[in-house]
Amino acid sequence: MAVAGIFVTIELEGALAERIHAQQMAVDPKMARHLPPHVTLIGSSGAGPFHADTPIDVLQERILSIAAATPPLTLQFGRAERFVDRDILLLPLDPHGPLRALHERLRGCGIPHAPARYPFTPHCTLSLYPTLDAGTRRALLAVRESEPFEVRALQVYLTREPQPARHLFTAPLGTAIADGA
Repeated sequence: MAVAGIFVTIELEGALAERIHAQQMAVDPKMARHLPPHVTLIGSSGAGPFHADTPIDVLQERILSIAAATPPLTLQFGRAERFVDRDILLLPLDPHGPLRALHERLRGCGIPHAPARYPFTPHCTLSLYPTLDAGTRRALLAVRESEPFEVRALQVYLTREPQPARHLFTAPLGTAIADGA
């Protein structure tokens, strides 16, 4: 099933992104080449993608204002786990608190979106496509990225599979706070 829609993500940065990307490339190069290591806020769990025909000015108005009013977030991954009933391995984030509030503001911003296939379960996927052997699964489940990291921006992408995702814009967090607004 081809996916078309607008996704909002948090892209990981620095050494954390490099380590996770190396893990992804080792076990799932198809996924690892698709997008940098990220957490999807709109487009997967909790809310499906925004409709692909949403005008860019509407996206920017709504998403940039939400991002500007949201201070940078400090997040921390839990221990690697397997997605329920699927051979997808991931690093989970706490689905409550400021991350949930940001997701809910985006979901409720008035831009039409597809229905969610799963409850809000923010995470960074380590392996999506391959069927894993027991040893590879064990190795990925042993991955620990316990250092807190800061999120300073959201990324907005248009996806029209099988074409590569197209980056539409970056929405910096906390600019209204920094500007004194």
